[in-house]
Amino acid sequence: MDDNTKRRIETWLNGAYDQEIKDEIKRMQQEDPKALEDAFYCDLEFGTGGMRGIIGVGTNRMNKYTVGAAAQGIANFMKATVPHDPRIVISYDSRIMSREFAQISADIFSANGIQTFLFDDIRPTPELSFAVRELHCQAGVMITASHNPKEYNGYKVYGDDGGQLVAPYDRLVLDEVKKVTDISMISWQRKASLVKVIGKKIDDIYLKHVRALSLHLPKSEKGKNLKIVYTPLHGTGIALVPQALKMFGFKDVTVVAPQAIPDGTFPTVVYPNPEEHEALKLALQCADEIHADLVLATDPDADRVGIAVRNADGEMQLMNGNQTATLLFNYVLEHQLKKGHDIKNPYVVKTIVTTDLLKDIALDYNIDCYEVLTGFKYIAETIRSHEQDATYLVGGEESYGYLVGDFVRDKDAVSACCLIAEMAACYKVIHRENHKLLTEVLDDIYYQYGLYQEGLLSLTKKGQDGLNEIRQMMEKFRTKPPKTIGGIEVVKMHDVQLQKYYDYRYGTNGPLDLPSSNVLQFFLKDGSKLTVRPSGTEPKIKFYFSVTTKVNRRNEMAARKLELQQKIEDLKKAMLEF
Repeated sequence: MDDNTKRRIETWLNGAYDQEIKDEIKRMQQEDPKALEDAFYCDLEFGTGGMRGIIGVGTNRMNKYTVGAAAQGIANFMKATVPHDPRIVISYDSRIMSREFAQISADIFSANGIQTFLFDDIRPTPELSFAVRELHCQAGVMITASHNPKEYNGYKVYGDDGGQLVAPYDRLVLDEVKKVTDISMISWQRKASLVKVIGKKIDDIYLKHVRALSLHLPKSEKGKNLKIVYTPLHGTGIALVPQALKMFGFKDVTVVAPQAIPDGTFPTVVYPNPEEHEALKLALQCADEIHADLVLATDPDADRVGIAVRNADGEMQLMNGNQTATLLFNYVLEHQLKKGHDIKNPYVVKTIVTTDLLKDIALDYNIDCYEVLTGFKYIAETIRSHEQDATYLVGGEESYGYLVGDFVRDKDAVSACCLIAEMAACYKVIHRENHKLLTEVLDDIYYQYGLYQEGLLSLTKKGQDGLNEIRQMMEKFRTKPPKTIGGIEVVKMHDVQLQKYYDYRYGTNGPLDLPSSNVLQFFLKDGSKLTVRPSGTEPKIKFYFSVTTKVNRRNEMAARKLELQQKIEDLKKAMLEF
């Protein structure tokens, strides 16, 4: 154990910390010194989007004191930059300690003279984003660790536009948080007159905006009776998604009962992550029992949604984030632009690791498709920068996050659930002359624009050793980039951190029009693409793969899909061996 770690432990043992905290440290000293070292070897990083970590004792954990320091830093920033009537809104999910962390934050913000709006119970992240703008706040806080395991919680910070903080404000807030070096610098005593509890009124206004997004409400009884299974995975989605679906006209919605109860221990799943097949197991079983058309699953803070649809063989088929984004983009553009709507400079947004098929669709409609760094805050930043001169239609990322319309400035699973259901009804029921399943619609898109398939490889590297290993891996890729990957020539590399591209075919390089970020992209001779980046929220390094080919005849589709899947597996193997 190094001296800095020992010093942090002694500070907590001798400082004005709760006795139960000190008792736990002493127990760990005797029974689990390795865990104690991990809990104190560093300060839990308050990054540019907030912080996320394991709940527990220590400077590297989510607890009363690390949350308190974050809240005080935000309060200090607001007091320095908002001269009159500073206002902040707080929401939280169903995770362990979420309510307590929200209450602590309300105490600290109000103690610092900030008008604080606190939701009366769990609410989804997108409603928090909406409430920031609706209540004319300069900031917002969402207590959530999204889809992480039950041991985690987190702290997302939002700016006055309802989007997560971006430069330069993210760094300015981060600097203020770092200045809170002692718990004596934190104002803990709530000023009750400055804390206002909010709830149903904001729900109703938000849901009214969601309802207005409808592009083709199902008017027929068949459309209304599309069979839907929904699971909130023990999270906040239960507060609004069933109600929103009902507002869209869907009557036949079955909620997975064992997962409808908000519970931060997530007793029915290993990970409350709609990307995981295991997390949707109960919903898929329910769908088969009642022969449902569609499964919708939201993560604990209801900003991401995973889906499954019934295919031509009568089986429930999971859609990944790129496939759902493709369907949703296509549906929105088809109904917004082909119908002759007069829209001023329409555009869409995707992240650099999301399928390039979205760019092809946008090009076909002759509209801009902006590419941004990974993280929905960059989509929100793009919306803000074009508010006066263009119209945002839809944005998405491969990690199951989508946003239609701009009254929310983060990914929104509540509205996405409604529009996905509407899309399924539109293609399957309402357009009876063109009766199609979503799997068939997706194949039509592939046939028109080209078949794209994507894959993800995540390597978990925990603790200080893991962090160092991830840094070393990124350094190796950056300084000794591969000339071939899986036997395929690398023709170009983007080093986003250096904001430069290198074209090996012509021996040229130049600037990239992206903010600096620790991301590398390799472009292969056959059109494949590989992106490498450390996760910003988990102890992981991530590899994103994209491969593509043309399909000349529809009866070749299945064979081409298998070929592309094998290519992804070959590229994954190459990365593991690099």
